[in-house]
Amino acid sequence: MNLNKYFINIAISLLISCFTFSQEKRLAKADENFSRFAFVDARKIYLQVAKSGYASPELFKKIGDSYYFNAELEKSVGWYEKLVNEYEDQIEPEYLFRYSQSLKNVKRYEDADKAMEKFKLLSGNDQRAEYFVSTRDYLKFIEMQSGRYTLKRLYINSKYSDYAPSFNYQGQLIFASSREGKNSMVKTLHEWNEMPFLDLYISDILGERRALTTPKKIKGKINTRFHESSTSFSKDGQTVYFTRNNFIKKKLKSNVNGTTLLKLYRATLDGEKWTNIEELPFNSDEYSVAHPALSADGRKLYFASDMPDSRGLSDLYEIDIYEDGTFGEPKNLGDRINTEGRETFPYISDSGRLYFASDGHVGLGGLDIFVAVPESLGYSIPYNIGEPVNSSEDDFTFVLDENTKIGYFASNRSGGNGNDDIYSFKQTKELITTCTQYVSGVLTDAYTRNVLPGSEVILLDDNNHEISRVTTNAKGKYKLNVDCGKSYIIRGTNPGYSATEALLETNFALEYTHQLPLQLGEGGLNQKELKPGDDLAEILDLEIIYFDLDKSFIRPDAEIELQKIIATLKEYPNLKVDVRSHTDSRAGDNYNMYLSERRAKSTIKYIIEKGKINKSRITGRGYGETSLVNKCKNKIPCSDEEHQQNRRSEFIIVK
Repeated sequence: MNLNKYFINIAISLLISCFTFSQEKRLAKADENFSRFAFVDARKIYLQVAKSGYASPELFKKIGDSYYFNAELEKSVGWYEKLVNEYEDQIEPEYLFRYSQSLKNVKRYEDADKAMEKFKLLSGNDQRAEYFVSTRDYLKFIEMQSGRYTLKRLYINSKYSDYAPSFNYQGQLIFASSREGKNSMVKTLHEWNEMPFLDLYISDILGERRALTTPKKIKGKINTRFHESSTSFSKDGQTVYFTRNNFIKKKLKSNVNGTTLLKLYRATLDGEKWTNIEELPFNSDEYSVAHPALSADGRKLYFASDMPDSRGLSDLYEIDIYEDGTFGEPKNLGDRINTEGRETFPYISDSGRLYFASDGHVGLGGLDIFVAVPESLGYSIPYNIGEPVNSSEDDFTFVLDENTKIGYFASNRSGGNGNDDIYSFKQTKELITTCTQYVSGVLTDAYTRNVLPGSEVILLDDNNHEISRVTTNAKGKYKLNVDCGKSYIIRGTNPGYSATEALLETNFALEYTHQLPLQLGEGGLNQKELKPGDDLAEILDLEIIYFDLDKSFIRPDAEIELQKIIATLKEYPNLKVDVRSHTDSRAGDNYNMYLSERRAKSTIKYIIEKGKINKSRITGRGYGETSLVNKCKNKIPCSDEEHQQNRRSEFIIVK
């Protein structure tokens, strides 16, 4: 044995052990800070440890989170990217969502959508994933919605945080600010972001130009040495509901983990001072209740909370206020409004519209502002109100005077004075708050691919009743209006051809595309010889069922081909088919096998559910990258087109 080498190995092992032990001690201290939301202190240690060469998924998560939860999403991108690229098999799906949100912040929307596709694949029935899938052309919709407001920067903003504007119905604007600064002898710094604690300020609104006077602290006992923020006032201006840390009667309370959360309070105006401060009875030391919004008639209070029946980081709730000032029971606003993300900062306009901020609904990045219209049984689906109010940063605390069309909101976008800034706006156009959709496509000969002008396309409901019909133009194109959230049958007809039908289920996308290939009336399937081992795709001269990279959903072009498979299974009642799904060689072998299984299941599910085919007639599984049709193995450079040839499904006859 080489003793010198032996002792060197021992020395190296001891050094590694000491290094690891030292880093683990530092990480333990950082984790302690992180657990009490002291993100800035924790991050300093995490970054030092990372700089020394230490790497782990937990380290990258914590650094990314320390930026993410402080609304510094552009700085979280790199750390989440390291996490996803190096430890994708070891992370929770939630980190793919945070990674996607961070990518949107730097306007990498294509990469953000890819991350959301993976999130959808791994997260099951997460509402955020469902909204993403149902609004794939969200950028197009937001573009249509945009340009309906003109913005104005305000001079009342400080170099710190200013947000949560509200009307007190006395000709004044109330907002939260940490403007006293780090040199104040009174204010202390909040561990979360090392910013001074927030107080409530008041500014007079002057004349038609709505100029704002120099802000002053509101009078009375509302402001404390801890956080006070979002407010909502009764129409007579005599009652205010506001958010504060869990602090009343000079006592600060915390939950079982030692964390001080948020509560709602109510106060009344006595002269010019706010008095009679009381905590609302549905608060709790164990969860936050915050960000009040009164209905115009004062009979309902809306707020955000992570109380036990919430599904996300915070949900929106409503509660009845009785004539004697007592309250009913909190009611969650439900899955149309709430997601597993953050729904927060509600505002109820005089017409009853619900405006709120969310990162769970599909937007431009960070928190976006949405509007939902009151309906007989609650609220409509939320609509993104578009640019310039929304941006790739956090946009929130929206309030609007519907008579003047003037309002205010806050954002941490670049170009402001401080951490968060308040902006005023003038609404110049009405928002789109109805679901506008259409389906378009082309009728062609199934074999020659020649277009078929002068053909008829009929739109039927799911009971086969005709709704409308159009004639294809000189290029064989058609276009039909459809409604959100409904099932349709699209039937293409032309003399000399057999009719072709396609199923359509609308969600909240703007446009759907269905190509309708028609087969000649004579010949067709009955002239084809079917035997075990054959691939139906070849026998029927079908286009191969392709899948997009990293995705398992059925593409519109694939639906057309699957309808032909369904038609064949219906024509041959004894036919049984084995679905074989394949991926390309990109990504890991295990991941590709899992992805191909998902694709096989998606294909089988489509045939069974859409075609009403007995499940005993369809089998299948995924083969991953084990049966490539070309040279594109691991580490061999290939074009996207070559890789796509391997992302396919086969339909092998077994009986």
